[in-house]
Amino acid sequence: MKRNQFKIYFLTLASVIGLTACTNLEIEETDSIISEGFQGLADASSTVDELYNRILNQNQTQENLFALSEVTTDAALIPTRGTDWGDNGLWRVLHQHAWNSEHLFITNTWNDFNANQLIASQVLDSRSNPSATNIGDASFIRAYSMWVILDNYGQVPFRDVTLPSSTLPEVLTGQAALDVILADLDQAIANLPTLAAGSGETLNRAGKAAARYLKAKVLLNKHIYLGGSPDSGDMAEVISLVDQITSDGFALQAGYFDLFRNPDDAGGNTETIWSTNAGTAWKIFNGLHYNSTSVEGGGWNGFSTLAEYYDLYEGDAELNRLDANGNRIDGQEERRGGVPPGGTPFTGAPGTSDNGGFENGSNVGFGYLINQQYALDGTALTDRAGAPLTFKREFKDGTGAVNFINNDETTGIRVMKYNPRYGGFTPHVTLFRYSDAHLMKAEAMLRSGGDPTAMVNELRVIREATPLGSVGETELLEERGRELYQELWRRNDLVRFGQYNRDWLFKESSEVGNAARNLFPIPAAQLLANPNLVQNPGY
Repeated sequence: MKRNQFKIYFLTLASVIGLTACTNLEIEETDSIISEGFQGLADASSTVDELYNRILNQNQTQENLFALSEVTTDAALIPTRGTDWGDNGLWRVLHQHAWNSEHLFITNTWNDFNANQLIASQVLDSRSNPSATNIGDASFIRAYSMWVILDNYGQVPFRDVTLPSSTLPEVLTGQAALDVILADLDQAIANLPTLAAGSGETLNRAGKAAARYLKAKVLLNKHIYLGGSPDSGDMAEVISLVDQITSDGFALQAGYFDLFRNPDDAGGNTETIWSTNAGTAWKIFNGLHYNSTSVEGGGWNGFSTLAEYYDLYEGDAELNRLDANGNRIDGQEERRGGVPPGGTPFTGAPGTSDNGGFENGSNVGFGYLINQQYALDGTALTDRAGAPLTFKREFKDGTGAVNFINNDETTGIRVMKYNPRYGGFTPHVTLFRYSDAHLMKAEAMLRSGGDPTAMVNELRVIREATPLGSVGETELLEERGRELYQELWRRNDLVRFGQYNRDWLFKESSEVGNAARNLFPIPAAQLLANPNLVQNPGY
């Protein structure tokens, strides 16, 4: 496997183990034990800082929540190329929908976000003397963390920190879980500050807009947790919440890939609602070939996307090129990006560095990388065996058969939303974005009998895509896929639109149509620790 990726993976794992050892929370909050005699925190503000650092770490990696949200869908897969990325099937079973209750990423995600919930509850305890801002932050992070658990597992263990540690956490499902989450969000909205659009690193903390965004997201998905159809009152509130976000100055902005740069380098943007200073390396290098760039020693040659996902975009299905000036020449829309014929001359632009007169890493295109790749000087790159470095639509083994394993180094279209030209570990990962809020409002209109076509086309025109004649559920789901790839929404979207169980390349045939996969299993160890938990159907 990849040397650099191994280092990062084990450093991440070591940090999780270290946190467990230091705080005694990673396991204990989910196996129903906390410190005896909790009497409040000595410093609620520093614990809020810890919560935001946890969010940073949880959204930095390519494992855990990112893997559950993207690799279990049609948007991402990691084939085995030679001996790379085999990992005893750890990645393959996610895309195949063949995971079990002992899968590492399923367990880690459960532990991570339940730990957030417990820490936030300790901040909110009156004995911790939290300030109004502490209450806003902790309420928001508890709601976010509980919602992640509800959305992925369907049941949320909830501990009242005022009760004895021998008391097993109650388990909230359906309306009971939603009541706590929505009450927390209302409390967050009341206590968080109003943060202006374009305020850069300030948005690494939640403001009222982030809490309203999350409340809209919860209400949009509410019928999934309760059964039945979307409620018209909930849809009206989604629309109202997005309108309030708009009134704070957040808006759609042209220049798609500029939205994923460090906002202080890019001059800010009006779309970022909530972000984190997580490093972007995992989003950059997991798909690049070892020889794609010299930045940070090259890529890890793993993550790819399906050709059917790439084909959601306008443009030539076989070509995705840019000219020397960065203009798209194969009819592709802006969000599909393109492959440049070489590097960009170095001008000292913010966030860039010089490599022989070129912006280092600028030979790597934005968006979807297919066919021949080029070095900074325009030389055609090769793989490690000396063959042309041409990323391909197909996943084939040495015999030419379509296969998930035994691929060569060049199979699969690669995805590049963040880019090495701005540094391998640039601290900026977007979590909530206005275009998602815009599309949530369009969806709420559709689900309450309105016509979202004009709203969707407003976005498409800004993204330099052809307006659609009409928009129904199919078109809206596809537009969300085009706009929000790699932003951890694909699984959530597919479940809500009833498409998570459909067939796609390499999904096990026995799992097609299996609605039990809409939820992940409760980790086996947690069922033993807390008998109030009940394993989800199908596991």
